[in-house]
Amino acid sequence: MRHLTTAIHPDIDHLDDKAIFKRHAARAIVVDGEDILLLYTERYHDYSIPGGGVDEGEDIIAAMVRELEEETGAQDIHAIKPFGIYEEFRPWYKEDADVVHMTSYCYTCKIARQLGDTNYEDYEIKNGMKAMWVNIHDAIAHNEQTMAESPKKGLSIERETYLLHLVAKEML
Repeated sequence: MRHLTTAIHPDIDHLDDKAIFKRHAARAIVVDGEDILLLYTERYHDYSIPGGGVDEGEDIIAAMVRELEEETGAQDIHAIKPFGIYEEFRPWYKEDADVVHMTSYCYTCKIARQLGDTNYEDYEIKNGMKAMWVNIHDAIAHNEQTMAESPKKGLSIERETYLLHLVAKEML
């Protein structure tokens, strides 16, 4: 799979002598015309691509399918193709490490337009997460405005907005 970019959070000036936690994630890019299936998170006031952590021993594509089903209620997931790897280093919030090195494996796929029931984790419910089809250009503009103006923005918005720009450029 192609390497899209490596992003380093501005608070990280070097990795020497840092304890690094490695995390793998799988993300699903689902496009229908100019609409893209995204997760709106009220807490951070942003749009993100469905996906999440790969469990120990879990196949990456199986993780992508599981996360897509859980977070959006997607059905009839098919035509799965590799899109690219987004690598990032950002501050870690737990005491076991200083930095998280996250590798996101991104895949495109097709699904039935009608979404089924979701199965959110408690923190996703508390954060006000909701799956929705959004015009990709509107989602990009929304995230860029959040990055520029909102104190609520999360650490992942730069990744999400980068990926949305790339999807718009390459898939529309």
